[in-house]
Amino acid sequence: MIDQGLFDILACPQCKGGIHYNDKKTGLVCDKCKLEYPIRDDIPVMLIDEATSIQD
Repeated sequence: MIDQGLFDILACPQCKGGIHYNDKKTGLVCDKCKLEYPIRDDIPVMLIDEATSIQD
């Protein structure tokens, strides 16, 4: 899991909005942009090009 201090300052790089963990805690989700950013080796990859689109 991501350190809480780091998690508190993370934001979606596209809209600068809030993010939250997905159900499996393997990615970070922006509901506004409908994007999921992966977490690899406990490091969030907050790059728009690395994000995947999510369905409702």
